[in-house]
Amino acid sequence: MAARCFDVVVIGAGPGGYVAAIRAAQLGKSVAIVEREHLGGICLNWGCIPTKALLRSAEVFHLMHRAKEFGLSAGNISYDLDAVVARSRAVAKQLSGGIGHLMKKNKVTVVMGEATIPAKGKVSVKTDKGTEELEAPAIILATGARARTLPGLEADGDLVWTYKHALQPKRMPKKLLVIGSGAIGIEFASFFNTLGADTTVVEVMDRVLPVEDAEISAFAKKAFVKQGMKILEKTTVTKLDKAAGKVTAHLESNGKTETQVFDTVISAVGIVGNVEGLGLEAMGVKIDRTHVVTDEFCRTGVDGLYAIGDIAGAPWLAHKASHEGVMVAELIAGRHPHSIKPNSIAGCTYCHPQVASVGLTEAKAKEAGHSIKVGHFPFIGNGKAIALGEAEGMIKTIFDANTGEMLGAHMIGAEVTELIQGYVVGRALETTEEDLMNTVFPHPTLSEMMHESVLDAYGRAIHM
Repeated sequence: MAARCFDVVVIGAGPGGYVAAIRAAQLGKSVAIVEREHLGGICLNWGCIPTKALLRSAEVFHLMHRAKEFGLSAGNISYDLDAVVARSRAVAKQLSGGIGHLMKKNKVTVVMGEATIPAKGKVSVKTDKGTEELEAPAIILATGARARTLPGLEADGDLVWTYKHALQPKRMPKKLLVIGSGAIGIEFASFFNTLGADTTVVEVMDRVLPVEDAEISAFAKKAFVKQGMKILEKTTVTKLDKAAGKVTAHLESNGKTETQVFDTVISAVGIVGNVEGLGLEAMGVKIDRTHVVTDEFCRTGVDGLYAIGDIAGAPWLAHKASHEGVMVAELIAGRHPHSIKPNSIAGCTYCHPQVASVGLTEAKAKEAGHSIKVGHFPFIGNGKAIALGEAEGMIKTIFDANTGEMLGAHMIGAEVTELIQGYVVGRALETTEEDLMNTVFPHPTLSEMMHESVLDAYGRAIHM
């Protein structure tokens, strides 16, 4: 069968790939997209979206228990884990179907199967019906990543789970060990802990949520411990001994090893780029620690071949992948897009309380040689937060003392994942402290704390 020719072939239909395909089609290109499993990728089907659905159920459950605080009554509060999971899967299914609709609407050809790149400008796809050959002068790699597996800590889907198993749990864990306190680990710990699991989180670094600002990590740890979680920092899980219905974990800290018994373990120790089996090395693509090496415009160094999203390295975030997809599509179409600035990409963790940040931490700002001004504002000083019954939290802002540039913003508390976009826009517009101080934030809103945190950095906070 003769090869089908396109202007652009995208490999992978996650938030990077499908967005790249849509934007390329909008710019008049003929586009094919190849997907091995699900339209929408891991994010939509097994990550960002279904986890948020689970966490929403946990949040409502938590609020039901707090009914009395709000002058309400609720009795016989319980949950049906299967129904919670079914809702989560239905949300993912609805959105995945939506991606299929968007592909049709934009006249993007969808090819379901596993892709390899046998030569420059060629893509071979192994489908259910055999092999299909595609050709295009531009190929975009958007194959994403998968859960990292450490020797001795391999998942079996029974006692030891990856995020995928945790999204469709066979049972409610009674005594749960979560290995890794990044966003994925903490979100699952938060979910199962809220539903009543005795939850222990192990982190090899010196604090939970290690990529966040140290003050935010400390605040988060305090909140998690208050909720009943056990947090073990500077601790490594060296071995898991499995037996009938239980796992004995060997926990090493300060040169000493102790054992604890759990009925369920969730491994969340990072990700590995999906670079195998594509034929990249033979083409001369440089790979560093399972990620494709690219320049600031996602070019691989092989003419016409681009890599976006998780496969192209940190930050491993869906919105970064989508933005790279748009940028590359515009580059292919002969436009002149701006490159991605990693320090302007926000990170969000949907635990309870929520965590969100953009830009440099206080430590990183100092390391970079900045003279800084730092502002804080607590949720307890905000009328809307008190009215919501969510008075625990903090907003922290960091400015260059000489230029007024906002270097970073870090938040913990109710709905901060929605608030952070204000600072993201500010960074994109190169906003200074003066601009932010002169902005009129509506009252009563949580956003007023963003204003007050900026004011505090310059000794001008009103409500503190």
